[in-house]
Amino acid sequence: MKKVGKNTLQMDYPAHILQTASIVGPKESHGPLEEYFDKCIEDEFWGEKSWEKAESKFIKETSSLVLAKAGLSTKDIDYIFAGDLLNQCISSSFAMRESNVPFFGIFGACSTFAEALTLGSIFIDSQACNNVLCATSSHFCSAEKQFRFPLELGNQRTPTGQWTVTGSGAVILNKAGNGPHITYVTPGVITDLGIKDASNMGAAMAPAALSTLVTHFEDTGRQPNYYDAIITGDLGYVGKDILLDLANAKGYDISSNYDDCGVLMFDQNRQDTHAGGSGCACSATVFSGYLYNQMLKGQIKKLLLIATGALMNATSSQQGESIPGIAHAVSIEV
Repeated sequence: MKKVGKNTLQMDYPAHILQTASIVGPKESHGPLEEYFDKCIEDEFWGEKSWEKAESKFIKETSSLVLAKAGLSTKDIDYIFAGDLLNQCISSSFAMRESNVPFFGIFGACSTFAEALTLGSIFIDSQACNNVLCATSSHFCSAEKQFRFPLELGNQRTPTGQWTVTGSGAVILNKAGNGPHITYVTPGVITDLGIKDASNMGAAMAPAALSTLVTHFEDTGRQPNYYDAIITGDLGYVGKDILLDLANAKGYDISSNYDDCGVLMFDQNRQDTHAGGSGCACSATVFSGYLYNQMLKGQIKKLLLIATGALMNATSSQQGESIPGIAHAVSIEV
């Protein structure tokens, strides 16, 4: 592994994606990507007594599923990188407390999935381990309760508001294999242009996505047309349009091969999620279900996944703080 340019790391021993798994909730299971998810759960509580317990069950069951699909057990996993949106990342830490595997609980808001892939690929490239498990989760009900308003209040959502994806996505990275592999990672820098509206995450995160996108191209010398697909994590419809404009202003036309996981997840006309999907599980489930499937079929051979996050909490918003954004890019190639 070596550093190229300003922030990008080029892998000498690329981490191969051995297997993926995805489990989603009821709204996601009725969206356009339904066929690509491993399991669709119709009960948002999933038999548990709280939404928080349900979210932890999502990531626990998804992690167990990806191990089963790969023919592995927890004894075969060297390290776990996992995170979520709940305070102190309790969904992932509670889910993994019986795994007996070294655990890194990470937080990058909705960019956490790409953060996990970045750190996992660095560990694999170091040749210090064979298998790394990366997983994230989110839940619409627990996220609304923590970051916005309790659902019982029935507050009206703004047109720029996004729908937190209920579900979990998990990936096993392996040091050998013939499947899609991670060739470059471009960790992002915190970008804050002063957006304070907690119901307009797309606007807050788009500048961070631009920063990482431009840095990746400058560091690697690649152009947008190198990739079959450039996919952001959860900018939604508002943030996607902003990023297209910002990228054009920087001289990068990504209109022909760019999309967003928050846009892909739901049917805008039929499901009315306003500005699209969001959450830690947004990029995780769309990649683990849909995008990975397209790579295996050869429909996508070169993918730049840029997961985006808004680094705020309920307290910071109530105290009038702006919303810093972050975005991490992972280049995945067949």
